[in-house]
Amino acid sequence: VQLQASGGGLVQAGDSLILSCSLSGRALHNYVMAWFRQAPGKEREFVAAITWKNARKSYEDSMRGRFTVSRENAAANTMYLQMSSLKPEDTATYYCAAREGSVHYTGVKSYIYWGQGTLVTVSS
Repeated sequence: VQLQASGGGLVQAGDSLILSCSLSGRALHNYVMAWFRQAPGKEREFVAAITWKNARKSYEDSMRGRFTVSRENAAANTMYLQMSSLKPEDTATYYCAAREGSVHYTGVKSYIYWGQGTLVTVSS
């Protein structure tokens, strides 16, 4: 299973940005995809997750309302993270991850498959 994250870049505070994560390789059944982020000098933290089968979503409380996780349909292989009203503290490398099952774990160790990360820098 391979995950490829893209869409990062340099934006200004208040801007919006959409990240994408494409899944390829061995087919997964009944799985969850998630976004994590890691700011310089900090631990990797959970952002949002989506159950691929039924599009059930969950968010880290502090990001709910500004961030939206989505996928086009169950047959698609791309997950998105729409980020709005970006703040300098949102600056981080954003990673996508996947695990089989339907539970939306928020811990890094619960996810087996990881993408390489895409850097988002928000200037003030």
